[in-house]
Formats: sequence, structure tokens, C-alpha cells
Amino acid sequence: MSPWKWIIAAIILFFAVQHWRNRPLPVPPGSIAPNEPVQTSGSGKTYDQNNYKLTALADFTVEARVLSKQTYSSDREAELAPVDLALGWGSMSDTAVLDQLSIGQSNRFYFYRWEKEPPRPPAEIATHSANMHLIPTTPALEKIMKDVRVGQVVKIRGQLVEAKAADGWHWRSSLTRDDTGAGACELIRVEAIEVK
Repeated sequence: MSPWKWIIAAIILFFAVQHWRNRPLPVPPGSIAPNEPVQTSGSGKTYDQNNYKLTALADFTVEARVLSKQTYSSDREAELAPVDLALGWGSMSDTAVLDQLSIGQSNRFYFYRWEKEPPRPPAEIATHSANMHLIPTTPALEKIMKDVRVGQVVKIRGQLVEAKAADGWHWRSSLTRDDTGAGACELIRVEAIEVK
């Protein structure tokens, strides 16, 4: 076999393994993450990370089903948050509901759509799911985030933060679950993540 054929075979094998490792998990119907996220007043404590200043706006814990995952490496935000998870809780963790939606992520946004009728009221879909930008505080946490699979339940604990840089750049977390569109995502400084 020529060297080029070995290289092509290795590339195909690599992508096949990546696809297999990241394939969605089959999950039976029923809400598998029934509880609302918990948010309490933040300390205002500041953290330095990767030449950014992070200010805690609220303490935050969410246990939710992974609806979609996107990794980033080329935008400025990737210096802080290399992984975004679209998460769902309550009815948005139920396979019977999710099977009627098309869900994806792109350019730091999470989107969903349905064909004919929404499986739940649109306001409920919006308030029981969110795109969350994850800032890992250790390399081990970053690895866990990157290994998470669609369909798994994750429990994330940390702070909703505002990030600022010396050149004036800033990125601020949403502090409510009922907003949509630009600025509606949570920016989380992750102190712990558990995959269930």
C-alpha cells in the first residue's frame, strides 16, 4: 500500500473514532433532568484567568441534559470558553419532546426548530433550555467538557461572570433564563462538572 493510502486510511479512522466517541446517547422518553437551575447572589469576587478579569455576578448550579455541544478554538472567546453546551431541563430533557425538534449550535448561538406544531409551548422551550459558554478553571475540567456527549446529564457548579480585558473587550453572562437572542447565554466560570 502506498504511503498516501496509509495517510488517507489513518485520517478516515481518526474521524470515525471521533464520530463514534461523540455520537448522541440513546435516551428513553421522560424528563431526566427535572429541576430548574439554581442561582443565588454573587459575591462580586474577581478572578484572573488567561489575562482576563472575571467578576462573579451570581453563584450558579445547573443539572441538565446535553442537547448539543460545540467546541471553539479560533474566536477570541475561545481563550476563555472553548466549549459551549446547549442544555435542557424539565420538558426540554424529555426525549419525547426533543425528538420533535431540530437542535444545533453555530457562532456561539443555540437554535431549535420544529416542523409543524411545537411539541411544547414556545415560551416553555425557551425557558427550559439555554446555550452556556463554559470557562474551565482547570485542564481536567476542560477535558471533561470536551468529552461530554449529547444525551448525557451534566451537573455544573460555578459562577455566572462578566469577563473584561485591558483593551476594553468584555463578555457578560445573562442572569435570567427567560431571555432569548444575543446576550441571552450564560457565561459560567466552572468550578465542578459531573457527568451522570
